[in-house]
Amino acid sequence: MSGTGGRIRVRQVRSGACCARDQKATLVALGLGRIGKQRIHPDNPQIRGMVHKVTHLVTVEGEGGAEPSRGSR
Repeated sequence: MSGTGGRIRVRQVRSGACCARDQKATLVALGLGRIGKQRIHPDNPQIRGMVHKVTHLVTVEGEGGAEPSRGSR
């Protein structure tokens, strides 16, 4: 995980309907909430922590073609 500037694209690939309340709130904080929605965020430790919390619901791609990390699906 890099925390040096850059940007990452976070895309929701699974529903958060059966998840815990805090995970749903994390999706909303990331600007997601529906399958297929995607947002571009700065690549920093705060965003990485949020992505880590919902890694089973999202995929992560680096801007510029690189893939810094990927969720379980």
